[in-house]
Amino acid sequence: MKHEMLKNIEAVIFDLDGSLVDSMWMWRSIDIEYLGKFGIPLPENLQSQIEGMSFSETAVYFKEHFAIPDSIEKIKADWNRMAWDKYTNEVPLKPGIPEFLEGCKRNGIQLGIATSNSRELVENIAEVHKLRNYFSCIMTGCDVERGKPAPDIYLAVAKALNVSPEYCLVFEDIIPGILAGKNAGMRVCAVEDTYSIPDRAQKEELADYYICDYYHLF
Repeated sequence: MKHEMLKNIEAVIFDLDGSLVDSMWMWRSIDIEYLGKFGIPLPENLQSQIEGMSFSETAVYFKEHFAIPDSIEKIKADWNRMAWDKYTNEVPLKPGIPEFLEGCKRNGIQLGIATSNSRELVENIAEVHKLRNYFSCIMTGCDVERGKPAPDIYLAVAKALNVSPEYCLVFEDIIPGILAGKNAGMRVCAVEDTYSIPDRAQKEELADYYICDYYHLF
């Protein structure tokens, strides 16, 4: 039995960090370690400043705001290297994801990923968790002009899947992502994540649905 949110849905599009995999916690530790190399303490408001930005936009932000001497490409390469081991060994799928993906596949619902993360890392995660057989389209914020909350990435994935936005359901854990899905004209389900617990009321208000895990959606 499908959950009501899947009624008339032809494609499900996931954000990656905090929505498909439980990884939001690790970026804070990477930011602390990375900035520490330059003797810079982590600003308390950093996460709220970079939320929704693409990997490249975030690198530009770091270079400009912290006067990092390295090139944008080196900044991104360093982050990829630091995150690689954590994604491979310490980051699990969100609870209920394997069962939900199987349910979508069984019911002919197409699957896509729309992430602000880097191409290298999302491909690594797909490999580690054996997700390639499920997803027809994986797109990153660097593939489109504007990061979230602009709708660009969700519209691009829908186009690649050949599905109209009104028949797409988005799973997102942060407010800029929820807004990106809504701005694309899609239905959005907010996903609970420890990192964004303080925003729960606002997430519930902005999204069409709210879940704590993916169990029982099929």
